[in-house]
Amino acid sequence: MNKWILGARPRTLPAAIAPVVVATALAGSDWNWFRAALAFKVGVWLQIAVNYANDYSDGVKGTDANRIGPTRLVASGLATAKQVKMAAFISFAIASIAGIWLSLLTSPWLIVVGVAAIAAAWGYTGGKNPYGYSGLGELSVFVFFGLTATVGTFYAQTGHITWLSVICSIPMGTLACAILAVNNIRDRAQDELVGKRTLAVRMGDTNARRGFVALLVLAHTAAIATFIPWTFLTLAALPLTVSISRSVLSGTSGAALIPLLGKTGKLQMIFGALFALALGLH
Repeated sequence: MNKWILGARPRTLPAAIAPVVVATALAGSDWNWFRAALAFKVGVWLQIAVNYANDYSDGVKGTDANRIGPTRLVASGLATAKQVKMAAFISFAIASIAGIWLSLLTSPWLIVVGVAAIAAAWGYTGGKNPYGYSGLGELSVFVFFGLTATVGTFYAQTGHITWLSVICSIPMGTLACAILAVNNIRDRAQDELVGKRTLAVRMGDTNARRGFVALLVLAHTAAIATFIPWTFLTLAALPLTVSISRSVLSGTSGAALIPLLGKTGKLQMIFGALFALALGLH
């Protein structure tokens, strides 16, 4: 696999794609394909930028030296820190161009949201006091890849915000958090050794695993809580949810957790597609 595709971490991209699909479906007849395409571009390239930025920051700090998870470019020597940093900046630039274009079609407030998202993306593991090392990563993911991505896309399509759009952001946010959570459960022991106080480190192994399952349960619950009959379609994803939950709760650890990252991303895509279908039928 090309090293830059590897560094972009395709398995994490459902966190950026699913909210756009769901929000566009919620917009109903008001949706516009071009605005949807721009929102999609913002989300995907921002996610890629986050991944490159984390690769760079963790690499220069040396916290990826004994990594169990998928290969990181800087730590493995596949690319220099300067090259990965540039890849992050280019990805941020692509996301910014699409975001500015979208704001010109809707509201300049989206530029403010975009600046905040970029700052959060860089500050996750970058800078002197990265908040990702303090256990705030999941909160940031929920805010930006759940609430902001879903409600922001809906606003870009319709020009207004509804409580339903906020509720629909909850499953997207919790599933995105689950992708990060399973990643942090896998790296918990190593992160603790290098001083990364992720939520998994702070909670401990058992509670972190229970918290992961709680995120999946909350996603299903929030979808049903919209009181839209068709959202029962999301229960079709329940077998995969149960399978992933059992694997995590069984104590699977280390490299054996790597496939579960991909399965959690797959769950978000399937859940998002079913949720979007339900909203489209409403």
